Amino acid sequence: MLKSNLGRTGLEVTKLGFGAMEIRGPRIWGGRPVTDDEADRILNAVLDAGINFIDTSYDYGLSEAYIGRFVSRRRSEYILATKCGCTVVDRGDHDETPHVWTRDNLLHNIETSLRRMNTDYIDLLQLHNPTIEQTEEGGLVEVLREIQASGKVRWIGISSTLPHIAGYIQSGVFDSFQIPYSALERDHENIISEAAAAGAGTIIRGGVGRGEPGAGLGNEDRWDVWEKAGLDELLEEGESRTGFMLRYTLSHPAMTTTIVGTKNPEHLAENIRIAEKGALPAEVYEEAKRRLQAAGQGPRV
Repeated sequence: MLKSNLGRTGLEVTKLGFGAMEIRGPRIWGGRPVTDDEADRILNAVLDAGINFIDTSYDYGLSEAYIGRFVSRRRSEYILATKCGCTVVDRGDHDETPHVWTRDNLLHNIETSLRRMNTDYIDLLQLHNPTIEQTEEGGLVEVLREIQASGKVRWIGISSTLPHIAGYIQSGVFDSFQIPYSALERDHENIISEAAAAGAGTIIRGGVGRGEPGAGLGNEDRWDVWEKAGLDELLEEGESRTGFMLRYTLSHPAMTTTIVGTKNPEHLAENIRIAEKGALPAEVYEEAKRRLQAAGQGPRV
């Protein structure tokens, strides 16, 4: 399993990480039902395969509790990232997840996350998509540093997008950035490079384009770009579209790790097989970018 350093943290993470949102359960954002056995099996399969980076969040439903129940005994085997600034509100048949950007809520988040995941420290605590104004008004960086000084968190990061992420990079405060990116969502392609050049680690989410057509999450129009760019012509024999997408993401020279989620061990095994092939051949990667650009899908800045 290929690894790289998560920026200035020095943490050596596998280039294929595990996004634990997929074991959140049905109450959060229309997630799929997940049983205890399924969560146990997939989390241990992740570690058995050598993947050492697990990303979750306070508001990912059952995810943190499952990590605590099923792999906390293997805590030395993985680097653990979670997110804060979250709340979970019971709305009867589902939960809503408004953000509350206050010191009290961040302190509540970290204590709850530690308890759920049965650990005394988090490797990486990330703000969960605040605006710059919310970060400044809530004094959130100071709160993160307070938590870090307590020893409960080793490094601090942020999940963010344009336009806010540019200012966060310039601030030099954050050790890592979690950024959406794939061949079908190239807005942040250059920003990933800027974050890495500033010494931060880059954690890519959405790196397989949110699944094949029909997988939900409003992604049908994304695949129109694929068709327009004629990317099927670049596939190796027997290669799937999502396999190509994962390798496209892994080809970005400034990405540290990409978090891919599943509750299906067979899907996990396929993701690992693809990731072990590594980046696309340079000429294929450049041709894919050229075709996507011509189809109207390019970096935003």
